[in-house]
Amino acid sequence: MHGSRSVVIGVDSSTQSTKAAVVDAETGELLAVGRAPHAVTGTGGARESDPEEWWTALGTAVRAAVRSAGVPAASVTGIAVAGQQHGLVTLGADGRPLRPALLWNDTRSAPQAAALAAGLGGETSWLERTGSVPVASMTAAKWQWLREHEPAHAEAVAGVRLPHDYLTERLTGLAVTDPGDASGTCWYGTGGVPNRAGVARGAAAGAGGPQGVAAGAGAPQSVAGVPAGAYDSAGPVGPYDSAAPVGAYDPDILDLLGLDPALLPTVAPTGATRVGTLTPAAAEALGLPRTVVVAAGTGDNMAAAVGLGLGGAGLLDHPVVSLGTSGTVFAATRARPADPGLAGFAAADGTRLPLGCTLNCTLAVDRFATLLGLEREDTAPGGEVVVLPYLDGERTPDLPHAAGLVTGLRHDTDRRAILGAAYEGAAFTVLRALDGLLAACGLDPADPSVRDRPLRLIGGGARGRAWTDTVRRLSGRPLVVPAAEELVALGAAALAAGAVTGDDPVALAVAWGTGAGALLPPLARDAATWDRIETVLTAAAPTLLR
Repeated sequence: MHGSRSVVIGVDSSTQSTKAAVVDAETGELLAVGRAPHAVTGTGGARESDPEEWWTALGTAVRAAVRSAGVPAASVTGIAVAGQQHGLVTLGADGRPLRPALLWNDTRSAPQAAALAAGLGGETSWLERTGSVPVASMTAAKWQWLREHEPAHAEAVAGVRLPHDYLTERLTGLAVTDPGDASGTCWYGTGGVPNRAGVARGAAAGAGGPQGVAAGAGAPQSVAGVPAGAYDSAGPVGPYDSAAPVGAYDPDILDLLGLDPALLPTVAPTGATRVGTLTPAAAEALGLPRTVVVAAGTGDNMAAAVGLGLGGAGLLDHPVVSLGTSGTVFAATRARPADPGLAGFAAADGTRLPLGCTLNCTLAVDRFATLLGLEREDTAPGGEVVVLPYLDGERTPDLPHAAGLVTGLRHDTDRRAILGAAYEGAAFTVLRALDGLLAACGLDPADPSVRDRPLRLIGGGARGRAWTDTVRRLSGRPLVVPAAEELVALGAAALAAGAVTGDDPVALAVAWGTGAGALLPPLARDAATWDRIETVLTAAAPTLLR
């Protein structure tokens, strides 16, 4: 029993499961983690989940974590949710989901994304306004798909949420988001275009419904005592960083999408903004006191950045590679990115978080291992074999209809080499975005001081020898592998602690040491393998992968 120490809970609601981390609010010690799965359904390009299942999983995970930590429920002072990005949650007038959520890796909206990208002045205009060009992953494309394919559902929508927004609303009864997760919608402005809408205001109709949706569609709300509409077109200046990015929904994009801003949640200044306390129903579901403070929360990539100590009060312009269901490369920076190959996200603390994302990473490679009848670590270098493991289409490069491609097979090809080539293809796809990321941070990728900057390797793949060796070999860079395994949940816990104390969450994570880890020296860069994969991708993209 840990006695009466003050603890906070960070929730990582990911694609396939929910994890809740109980963390000592003073030291950052991880006391326990509770877990609960949830299902993903769909065939072909469809990927959907029931938001109600996320809520049930959150309660299960929190109760298990508190029980395992051996702390009294009364010692929990704060909670924050970090959720999978981009998912489209549509609420009805009763506050309940109208249909399963369309997830980030649902690629059915590729035609809608292409049409949007061509509109509004083309790629340049999108980059100026939102920092990102629409692709199938982005929420705007999913909303457009819903309007075209399920118009009755679109007409009935009384609230539009992201996954983390939905869960925060279940906790507090308030429709609220943060700049980080909102910046992944492609309807949230992070550029200098004047915004006549100001901050989004209002919530779904149906006050007092089962979801606790706040009353008054279109009515101004306030967050932490700041009236809605109090942010000007330069964006909400957070309590931690005077260089906070622009933070308002873009009215021209909302008009293009036929999306009423009254359906959207209020944007809090940062992910650590205190937005309320638990509702009676939420307190009962989680087994926690009603006094528990709830932070605005953020998207999972933004929370991982906080957990790593990336941001205004920590590391800036230091690249991170995350190997999970998706593969991402990102960094916190004060520079404003304008690269169509990257998502120009906002961070949770007021800085920016440019990010390149691939759809096919650990899950795709594990599928190759299963098909080959091998254990995931039973690999050899690919040699002549090249695998482009685009089993779910691909986001970066933008090939939403692609299927996996294997080439270079011979009679004497070892199946372990095929698996090794799958690792190489997935790692190449992630690392290919690295130079663009560094340039987006205002750095010269060829500068030795930049080239030798360690990559921070996180995610489930960072625990595997095959993944680590492949990234080291293809990048030629030193790696830092943080000792902490639950960086998204730990980052969310830092947001929760910030909401309780008013402290900078990145500074808290730095003090906690959650991003510390072993330094692995670089290996000689395998340029031959890199060039072989690049050649196959260049040749196949115009025809075989479309």
